Amino acid sequence: MPDLDPAAVGAESPAAIEAETGPDLTAAAVDVIPPEIVAQSLGQYLQAWLSRVRAGDAGILPVAIGLIAVSAVFTAVSPNHVFLSPRNLVNLFDQSAVFIVLAMGQAFVLLLGEIDLSIGYVGAIGGIVTANLVQPSPNLPWPVAIAAGLGVCAVIGLMQGLIITRLRMPAFVVTLAGSLIWFGVMIVILGAAGGIAITSSVIANQQALYGIVYAYIDPLISWIGLAVVIAIVAGAMWFGDAHRRRKGLVAPPPGLTLLKIAVLAIAGIAVVAICNVDRGSFLPIVGVPWVVPLVIAILVLWTMLLERTAFGRHVYAVGGNAEAARRAGISVSRVRTIGFVLCSMTAGMAGIIYLSQLGGMTTNINGGQLVLYAVAAAVIGGTSLFGGRGRAIHGVLGGLVIGAIYNGLYLLGMPIQYQLIATGLVLLAAVSVNSLSRRGAGAPASAQA
Repeated sequence: MPDLDPAAVGAESPAAIEAETGPDLTAAAVDVIPPEIVAQSLGQYLQAWLSRVRAGDAGILPVAIGLIAVSAVFTAVSPNHVFLSPRNLVNLFDQSAVFIVLAMGQAFVLLLGEIDLSIGYVGAIGGIVTANLVQPSPNLPWPVAIAAGLGVCAVIGLMQGLIITRLRMPAFVVTLAGSLIWFGVMIVILGAAGGIAITSSVIANQQALYGIVYAYIDPLISWIGLAVVIAIVAGAMWFGDAHRRRKGLVAPPPGLTLLKIAVLAIAGIAVVAICNVDRGSFLPIVGVPWVVPLVIAILVLWTMLLERTAFGRHVYAVGGNAEAARRAGISVSRVRTIGFVLCSMTAGMAGIIYLSQLGGMTTNINGGQLVLYAVAAAVIGGTSLFGGRGRAIHGVLGGLVIGAIYNGLYLLGMPIQYQLIATGLVLLAAVSVNSLSRRGAGAPASAQA
């Protein structure tokens, strides 16, 4: 059986579509078919994409416009227009990294039409377990400590997933209970001290974890690394799409592939150039923080899992229509359980980044607020609350919006309550766009016109 993309299931071939609708890709039938299927050139792809936008499926366009608007406003009103300074942009990404990774984790369950309210404290437990293992005793190697922290989070996700799928309990209730349970467990682990630190300059394993956010890649090495990464990714995209076209499978037109490679190269060059500007006030601070390639690696890994594997196609199928997926032979319970495992494990990654960012963990961590930010970031980025639609990149874009609001209001000296209000308003706007797009997509073509 040929390999199909999630959105391609049930769609006609490009030749059949062209025979029925002709070369004009603005026909009503195109409104419900992904542009990659109907387009044979970059121009046709853009034409089909614009048709889908008019039909209500705007993709990442709203969050991209929102991010530009937020940046423009804070650049205009921030003191000395410091918002877009290299120093603040690097700080913004450091601050957004936790939101981004949590949002990518939450996306696994949102795609299934579920929600996980426990990931804030689950992630914190992952960070605490990792921190405990690099203390003077037992002082385990930092990769082992990270693996153990992620393993604990995966087990938590497995337990919650099995309760949800085997006992048929609502995910909302199970993960809400889990949020309370893991908060209590976190307090028990931290004990009377109420916290644990990893800021030792003597213990190498603590330095490695602290350096996730506060250590930097040498500028020359960062440029070389960027060139290698772009070459590998560009080659994989180009030859992969070419192979799919030769096999008669769904693939974007060559012009679109080249455009994606160009955008990737420009974005990478911009990030490295900004990070290699001296940001120090007293001592030189240059280079890309290690958290940047870490977040990018998580993005690439989860993108490949969701968009290039059978499991990813099953996730979209279950989220789109669980009963149809079950009749097609997909084990819905297994897919949902694995989704909660991946969600919790990704939360553990975010918890380790948070551990590095804070230099330790304390009982003052507000896991409930982190959950809200994670859901907000995923939805603002474009992941549907109703399941079946979303990508890992949506967590990145939504997390950057959340981080930009947080950072911009902080520069203006605004207290936390205004940050929460602004984030809530942006979330409400994003959900409204989501609902309107679903309503538009579900309307008949004549009604949409």
